[in-house]
Order: sequence, then structure tokens, then C-alpha cells
Amino acid sequence: MAGLMAGFGHYTHAVVRGIPASLAKEALRTSQAEVDLTGARTEHDAYVEVLRTKLGLEVVELPADESLPDCVFVEDAAVVCGETALITRPGAESRRRETEVMKEALKDLNLNIVEMTDENATLDGGDVLFTGREFFVGLSKRTNQRGAEILADAFKDYAVSTVPVLEGLHLKSFCSMGGPGLIIIGSSEPAQKALKIMQQMSDHRYDKLTVPDDIAANCIYMNLPDKGHVLLHCTAEEFPESVKVFEKLKDHMLIPVSNLEKVKVDGALTCCSVLINKKANI
Repeated sequence: MAGLMAGFGHYTHAVVRGIPASLAKEALRTSQAEVDLTGARTEHDAYVEVLRTKLGLEVVELPADESLPDCVFVEDAAVVCGETALITRPGAESRRRETEVMKEALKDLNLNIVEMTDENATLDGGDVLFTGREFFVGLSKRTNQRGAEILADAFKDYAVSTVPVLEGLHLKSFCSMGGPGLIIIGSSEPAQKALKIMQQMSDHRYDKLTVPDDIAANCIYMNLPDKGHVLLHCTAEEFPESVKVFEKLKDHMLIPVSNLEKVKVDGALTCCSVLINKKANI
């Protein structure tokens, strides 16, 4: 099992996608807050710049598609682990075509493509938490049991457990990985209940870092050569109390990334990239 964990958080590539103007009015959302399109694009550009310049990843930028208002949220279109990419079947029908350019991009990176073609299956990548040892899949408004079964079939090396998501859009709307064996979790009752289920399902004992704000628990963890442990997290402007908790992670390079606009359409930090670890061709 240690071997499986050895590469956890190692990434070489990121796939991202532009923000269409249609995001402001037509993207799916649970809140009615007005989106500042220019602000959202500025924020997204800064996010991509962190991945490319600060962290040195090869960034593949896909063009925005006006007919797909949610297309910036690429995480939902694919789950990548090792050399395998599962092309999902998003739970919202309006988002199904988002997988087309994602599939081509991942093919171009020479990943083994598995497609979810079963019309009874739905799965959003935002419901998939990979811990380096196993997968937890949230059963939510967007992801069902059949989707979780197909994911288990695609990644046979890993155990897959399902977790009911009773509130919030996705499993990762209130949790993410903060390092090998460390789950960052929101403090709400539904988040804590979900964590309890994950702990009961797993043979492994995870450490937890609880933050006061559920959406602030959505972070991006990487372990990069020359940089070590890296955590992209919310800004103090958005969630000051949660940021105080992150500041206790003394071994991490902490990078606050603003998400003020995209959160209005239920977008979190992990939503906006698909991270890939390509082994060098020797």
C-alpha cells in the first residue's frame, strides 16, 4: 500500500477551460447572487497562472463554449488516476457535452480512456475524493450508485466506497485532501456525518483538519519536486477563520486563491482543473 501512496499529490499537467460569457446568466446554481463575469475571468486567469507559473505544471487550456455555460468546471467531466481517465456522464443533462473536448484532450495526453456510456449512470467528478489509497464517491443529486460502480470497474486497484451527500452539491463541496492521509472537512453537521461514514468504511485511519466553513474545505493538495507539500486554498477575504486553520499547516507551501465569483455558481477550487501525473517517457 505504501507504493500506492508514494506518488500521491504528484502532478505534471493540468487541464483547464475558459469561462464563457453565458456562465453569468445560464450556469447552474443554487444561489441567486449576481456573477461579475469580468471578476470571474480575472479570478480564473489568476488560478491558471498559479498552476502554470508558480507550480510549473504543463497547462492544457481548452476553449470556452458559449453553449455550455458550466464548461469551466472541468473536474466534473473526467476522473484521472494514474494512466487511466474515466470520462464521466454528468448528472445535469445540460452538461453532458462538456465531456467531448475533455476526452480529446486526455487522448492527446496518451491516457487510457474509459467512457461511461451506461444511460442509467451519472457521475460528476466533484463527487469523487481520491485519497491515494482509495476512492470515496458521493451519492448526490448528480451522482448515482451505477456511476460509482462504473468508477470502481475503471480503477480496479483501489477500493471504492459510497457516501450519501445529503446537503450541498457534491461530496467535495465540504471536503478534500490536504496531504497524504489528511482529510480537510467542513464543520457543518452533514459534513461531519459524511466524514464519519468515510472513516467507518475505510481500513485506513485518516487525520482530519476541520475548518469552520464547508466550502473552504475544498482545497487542492500537491506534492511537487522542489516545492514539497503545496495547498491551494480560499483567501482570507472570503473565509478568514478557515484561513487561520490552514496557517497551522507549517510544512505546506500555502497559496490563497480567490474564488469569490465562481462560488456563486457552486464552483470550488478543485472544480476548475483536472490534474494529471504523466510519467516521463524514458
